[in-house]
Amino acid sequence: MNLAAKHMEDIKASENSIYYKATGKEIEVFEHCFQNNLPLILKGPTGSGKSRFIEYMAERLNRELISVVCHEETSTVDLLGRYIVKGASTEWIDGPLTQAIRRGAIIYLDEIAEARPDVLVAIHSLTDHRRKLFLDRHDEVLDAPKDFMLVASFNPGYQRGFKELKASTRQRFIMMSFQYPDKNVEMEILEQETGIDKSTSSKLVAIAAKIRNLVELGLSETISTRLLVDAGKLIHSGLPPRLACKVAISEPLTDEPDIQKALDDIINMTF
Repeated sequence: MNLAAKHMEDIKASENSIYYKATGKEIEVFEHCFQNNLPLILKGPTGSGKSRFIEYMAERLNRELISVVCHEETSTVDLLGRYIVKGASTEWIDGPLTQAIRRGAIIYLDEIAEARPDVLVAIHSLTDHRRKLFLDRHDEVLDAPKDFMLVASFNPGYQRGFKELKASTRQRFIMMSFQYPDKNVEMEILEQETGIDKSTSSKLVAIAAKIRNLVELGLSETISTRLLVDAGKLIHSGLPPRLACKVAISEPLTDEPDIQKALDDIINMTF
């Protein structure tokens, strides 16, 4: 990138009200997917910045964002729409996916692997050359406009052995992996997001590094950047660091007394 292009990139980034620190080429990949009408999946652990990245990109591209947090009860009807009784008649109500297509928005299906199988079947026609949504209940077929984009996310580490995306589904998407940022980037994120000083951000990142490396703790989810941000906000507002880390980090990570004590020991040795 030449200096002029870099300058324009910095100006464009500063215009965003949503803060996001790029850790690789994710912004470039997203913009090319949007330009080429390609669906995208972000895969990575909880709290690694996937949702924040989508919010940032929607603002950067000046597109409306419609988000859906998927769970085991999320069905096709929830996304596409349903008829409801209104007085003596029935009325069709668009679901979030249908709304996104009609309005040319970005739809974000968070934790898509959690949704019921019929959801994946329903979006297949949106993830290939057809870019159509079939509303069988409403006897309507929608063509996705150019500005519409389908983005999803899942946590492969958490889903492994439980719910996984089929190979036939995976190959319909462009995929990007998200990981927790390296030390310097994570410190910068904490300082920008919370207002804490470099010394405090360094200690929080050190705590995260120790916890992430202690696989023997058997945590179902390790410490995320999101938890560090929460702890940083509490510290910045005046809560003692050890207490802030206990309620923002060790308590959310586990209910097991022995594991919680081990986490508290790491926190107390750092602060």
